[in-house]
Amino acid sequence: MNKQFFLSIVLLAGSFTSKAQQGVDDLQLNTITTAVPFLQITPDSRSGAMGDAGTALSPTSSSLFWNTSMLSFTEEDAEIALSYTPWLSNLASDINLAHVAGFKRIDDRNVVGGSLRFFSLGEITFTDNFGQTTLVHVPTEYELLGGYAFKLNEQFALGVNGKFIFSNLTAGMAVAGAQSQPGLAGAADISFTYLNREVQLAAAGGSLAFAATINNIGNKISYNELDNRDFLPTNMRLGTALTFDFDKYNKLTWAFDASKLLVPTPPTMIGGQMVAGRNPNVGVVPGMLQSFYDAPGQIVRENGQPVMTPDGSYQIEPGSVFREELREIMLATGVEYWYNDVFAARAGYFHEHITKGARQHFTFGIGLKYNVFGIDLSYLTTVQRNNPLQNTIRFTLRFHLGNTTQVVSRMPD
Repeated sequence: MNKQFFLSIVLLAGSFTSKAQQGVDDLQLNTITTAVPFLQITPDSRSGAMGDAGTALSPTSSSLFWNTSMLSFTEEDAEIALSYTPWLSNLASDINLAHVAGFKRIDDRNVVGGSLRFFSLGEITFTDNFGQTTLVHVPTEYELLGGYAFKLNEQFALGVNGKFIFSNLTAGMAVAGAQSQPGLAGAADISFTYLNREVQLAAAGGSLAFAATINNIGNKISYNELDNRDFLPTNMRLGTALTFDFDKYNKLTWAFDASKLLVPTPPTMIGGQMVAGRNPNVGVVPGMLQSFYDAPGQIVRENGQPVMTPDGSYQIEPGSVFREELREIMLATGVEYWYNDVFAARAGYFHEHITKGARQHFTFGIGLKYNVFGIDLSYLTTVQRNNPLQNTIRFTLRFHLGNTTQVVSRMPD
C-alpha cells in the first residue's frame, strides 16, 4: 500500500490535525481519534457557512444530521436536499462527500425522514514490498439513516435516528500482517428541542431555540480479523439560535453550538506504560461516561524529562486535567441574514483547541430561494496556513414539496 493511502487515512482518522502554531510547542498534543470520522463532516452549505453551527437552526432536511427533533416544527409538507462537498481539495482532487436527505410531515406532530451520506477517498494504489501495483481501489464509506420527530407540545419536541454505517477502506487487502475487512456498525441519534416562536426582542419579535443531541451511539467498528475495534465518533452537541424578525422583509439569526466527543481520551504513555489518564479499552457506554473525566493532563517536565514523585508516579501539573477537558469542547457560531425570504447572507467561525486537532476556520456563504427551489453555497478559510481544509466549498440544492403551513412567527429556512 503506498504512502498516499496512509496519508489519507491519517488525515481522516486524526480529525485533520494540523501543525501547532509557533510558541505552543510546550503544549501536550493529544488528539482524540475515532473510526469513520466522515460522520462528523458538515454535509450542508447552510450550516457550513455559519461556522458549522446547526443544532438549533430552523428545520430543513439537513436537520436529520444536526437535530432531527427540530423537524417537528417544520412549516413545509416535504423537502428533498442534495449536497456535495469536494473534501481536502488542497491534497487531492478526487475526495468528496455527497449527501441526500429528505423528510415528509405526517401530521402536525409527526415527521419522518431519511438520508444517505456517501464519502469517497479517491483512487488509491496498493503495492507490494517490491513497489509493484497489486490493486487500484477507491475506498468508500456510507451512512444510511432513518429519522422520526415527534412534537410533545407547541414548544418541545423529541427526535430519534437509526443508521447503518459501512466503511470499505482496504478492499480486503492484508494490512500490517492481518487480513482486512469492511467495517460495519449500527448507531442511533437522540435529540431534543425547545422552541419559542413568540419572543419579544427589544423592538423586534422573534424566536428562541435551545437544542441538545447525542449522535452516533453505536457499536465499535473493526477492520481486521484480529478484532481490534475502534469507537464511532459519538458526539454531544448543545446549541441555541436567536432569530430577530425586524419586519416582513428582514430577519437575522444568531446561532451557537458547543460540542464534545463522547469517546475516551488517549492516556499518556511512557516506555509502553500508561502514566496518566485512564484505560481507553472500555465499552461504549463506559467510554461515553469516562470521556468527561479521563483527560491525562500535562506531565511536569524539567529539561525535557518528566518529573517523578516519591511514590514512583509522574507529577501532573495542577489544574491541567480540568483544562484539557475544557479543551475538548469545540465551539461554533454564525449569523444568517434573510431578505424577503429570497436572499440569505451567512458567516461564522469554528474553534477547536490546537492540542485537540487545531481546526479553526472562518466560513461565509449565500443562499437563494425561489418558490419551491433553493440553493446554498459556502466557503471555508482556515486561520492557519497550509491547512488541508483551506478553501473548502459546499453546494446544496433544496426542493420544497407540497404546501406550506402558516405559523405565528416564521423562522428562516
